[in-house]
Amino acid sequence: LAECKDGRSFRAAVTGDKDPGYGCTSKMITEAALCLVRDVPSGPGGVTTPGAVMGAPLLKRLAANAGMTFKIE
Repeated sequence: LAECKDGRSFRAAVTGDKDPGYGCTSKMITEAALCLVRDVPSGPGGVTTPGAVMGAPLLKRLAANAGMTFKIE
């Protein structure tokens, strides 16, 4: 459960088709690397998070190629 700045809250669900500790992790790492090379090669430098650099392109890759689903409830 997360809270927005305006006080509203929401819940997000992430599911995968493999074990989250190993199977999904390896697919996420691979898709993140491909996303960096193919989809956002000119992202900002420095210390940042994968979501800030890859955002929507990474979510699309994970849903299309890694057996993951993302849902706001």
